[in-house]
Amino acid sequence: GVGGVIGAAVVLPSLGFAVLPSFTGEGIETNDVDLGPIENFPEGTWVITTFICSERQGQVSTRTAYIRNNGLGTTKEPSFTIIYSRCVHLGCPVQAGGPREDERSETVESDIEGGELTVTPVQPAGFSCPCHGGAYDTEGNRTAGPPVRALDRYTFEISDGNLKLLLPYSVGE
Repeated sequence: GVGGVIGAAVVLPSLGFAVLPSFTGEGIETNDVDLGPIENFPEGTWVITTFICSERQGQVSTRTAYIRNNGLGTTKEPSFTIIYSRCVHLGCPVQAGGPREDERSETVESDIEGGELTVTPVQPAGFSCPCHGGAYDTEGNRTAGPPVRALDRYTFEISDGNLKLLLPYSVGE
């Protein structure tokens, strides 16, 4: 009986921390992030965009997205490729493998709550994870290492000429 009580005292709190957030919605990013006018993202150019996702969480919610303006799509609407910056293997931060133009980095005006938006041009030859050697091409498709699929992407919408990030989603390729 004592062993059962000790086992329950160890297992139940662990299960609560592991399972409870999925029922309460904690940890799920549901707020849209307004990145400002689409003019912040020159056509055909990759930019590293760093922003605070949640005013309530502050600096700990800082996120990075790699954004490329693809120009007008077949529907005559602006098309973007927006790659989430976390490796799908273990969530390490993915880095662009190419020259960063830090001297052209700028903080631009946006409607992000509680923070500012930093945009840095980059010329990636691909993306890589420094933790375990995961490698991805410029579209975020897996090319080497332990990851089993492509990098996640953000869904987006254009509202009043502004680019808004919605939730990230998984892609196979």
